[in-house]
Amino acid sequence: MIGELLGGLPPTSVLVGIGPGSFTGLRVALAAAHGMAIGWGADLHGMPSLALLAASAPGDGRVAAAIAGGHGELFVQSFNRLPFAPESDPENMSPAAAAMALAADLAVGSGAQELVDARGHGEALPLLPSARFAMRLPAELRTLSASPLYIRAPDARPKAA
Repeated sequence: MIGELLGGLPPTSVLVGIGPGSFTGLRVALAAAHGMAIGWGADLHGMPSLALLAASAPGDGRVAAAIAGGHGELFVQSFNRLPFAPESDPENMSPAAAAMALAADLAVGSGAQELVDARGHGEALPLLPSARFAMRLPAELRTLSASPLYIRAPDARPKAA
């Protein structure tokens, strides 16, 4: 399918989402991107998933990106879309804490409705990040290291001796 999409022309670069997101999903995506980059002799770069999600939102102005982070919490970050720039660092927090921390009226992502419900106002769009909007990101957000961006500690713990 990828070969058909490329029409037989190998790319010169591969861009992959680096998270935050599920541990397994990030590892699989990064491994696949690394393999394709090696196979094609292409450069490999990463982009933050929350930034891509915000870039996927319609309109301009401020937007809060919110995705389910597990344990009843959200991965969240606030962005200005004109010009596109992060307004905060990505964080993992409860919907109530995120409601107090993020002021953008528009929230996007799998956790958008939960964020808006916790605030009691705003608009929620349950968008998924779309690669077709990657070029809306400034170069500094499209040329990151292709390493996972973890916002919280892993759930797995070593067994006590």
